[in-house]
Amino acid sequence: MTDAATKPDIKGEQVTYRAGDTTLKGYIAWDANKPEPRPGVIVVHEWWGHNEYVRRRARMLAEEGYTALAVDMYGDGKEAAHPEDAKKFMMESISNADVAKARFLAAYELLKNHPSTDPTKIAAIGYCFGGAVVLQMARAGADLDGVASFHGNLSTESPAAPGAVKAKILVLHGADDPFVPKEQIDAFKEEMNAAGADYVFIEYPGAVHAFTNPAATETGKKFEMPLAYNEEADKKSWAELQKFLRSLFSDS
Repeated sequence: MTDAATKPDIKGEQVTYRAGDTTLKGYIAWDANKPEPRPGVIVVHEWWGHNEYVRRRARMLAEEGYTALAVDMYGDGKEAAHPEDAKKFMMESISNADVAKARFLAAYELLKNHPSTDPTKIAAIGYCFGGAVVLQMARAGADLDGVASFHGNLSTESPAAPGAVKAKILVLHGADDPFVPKEQIDAFKEEMNAAGADYVFIEYPGAVHAFTNPAATETGKKFEMPLAYNEEADKKSWAELQKFLRSLFSDS
């Protein structure tokens, strides 16, 4: 029989923090039955904003033994119900690179200072818009052990300089994603090679945009967008993430 003290006791709570004049509302999850500090993982939401999906991923990471912070890149925990609003929120967030970076780093500091987190071991993952965010932070040389992008945009107006990328990179991509054409993939790989980055790129045949989100198929039909959930790709990509995180924190 398993001792009750060894069973995960997942705690989750909303956290409020600030970047400049903007109030941000995130969600942090951890296993209260793990007394020792453990690696932290930042989780960046899709373009829909900070919603239940990104909070669920944070809890899943807590179950794997990490402290996970689902961040807010839009401010006030804003969520979009329509693609037009999502696009507006996203463009407001990324139109000023310094603002986006400040919001990410504010979350980074919050996670580092949480009592359950080992501040020397921090990674970041992101979905769609969030994938683009974590890749951009890696390009900028953020002090992260690794970043993982799930069906994220790969293009950038600020490519990585040689030697700038400190984080290891994992890209989990839907091979049939119409939002990320082959030209964008080729350019990303050329950029990473030129920068000397340590990266792995994995494609899932038949998977399109948002393949990890169970709500994607219904949303795609509702708004006539090429979105769809792919259970096989979801499970395989999550398993790849766990391997990646273990490799980053192998001495944990």
